[in-house]
Amino acid sequence: MTTGTLYGVGVGPGAPDLITLRAWRLLTGVPVIAWPAPGDGDSFARSIVAGCIRADHVEIPIRVPMRTERFPAAEVYDAAAVEIAAHLDAGRDVAVLCEGDPFFFGSFMYLFQRLSDRYPFEIVPGVSSVMAGGAAIARPLAARNEVFSVIPAPLGDDRIEAQLAACDAAAIIKVGRHLGRMRALLDRCGLTAQSCYAERLTLETQKLARLDDMPGDAAPYFSMILVYKGEEAWPSPVLETGS
Repeated sequence: MTTGTLYGVGVGPGAPDLITLRAWRLLTGVPVIAWPAPGDGDSFARSIVAGCIRADHVEIPIRVPMRTERFPAAEVYDAAAVEIAAHLDAGRDVAVLCEGDPFFFGSFMYLFQRLSDRYPFEIVPGVSSVMAGGAAIARPLAARNEVFSVIPAPLGDDRIEAQLAACDAAAIIKVGRHLGRMRALLDRCGLTAQSCYAERLTLETQKLARLDDMPGDAAPYFSMILVYKGEEAWPSPVLETGS
């Protein structure tokens, strides 16, 4: 019997109209949709595509507690893979939602690791939050031969400083509770004035600010700092004018 196909579907950074046409077509056609969610609360990925979820869709919530340690995430993905495999074995296609892009820090990669050797699959790329950040502040992320780095804020200071020293521009992602530490680090590196803060990109609650204008030390998980230290003069007209 022919099995179903596993789809890893990037649903973009938050605004529903940034979903690709391919993603929308697949999600309205598959019978089963799986989506990630925190241990408690709603799924951000599902909220983005709520407009194409039908009453007859079979939904598989994948609830992963937001903890720094890997346990119990492995067990959660093991169980989700078993449930998804049962549908694939029955010939039903399954689309797994992923904020942004499935293979750019996306949770789908853990299911792909568990299932891709047994079932046909397709990866549907999505608009990443980093690309949305550059568009929101109206400043190029990099140009010509500049080196652009993506740096997770949970890394240690020494490693982050080394990465910043080696690149021309960077996106520091997963800022959240690390905001105060990142601001102090960028200040030590003399980069605060060249850094822009962004949170909840493309949503109505989107916030953009110069990093040196940010009060407090806390930020939501979906936040980032865009740093430009290259030789080109790339000011952000959005932040410079306050519009």
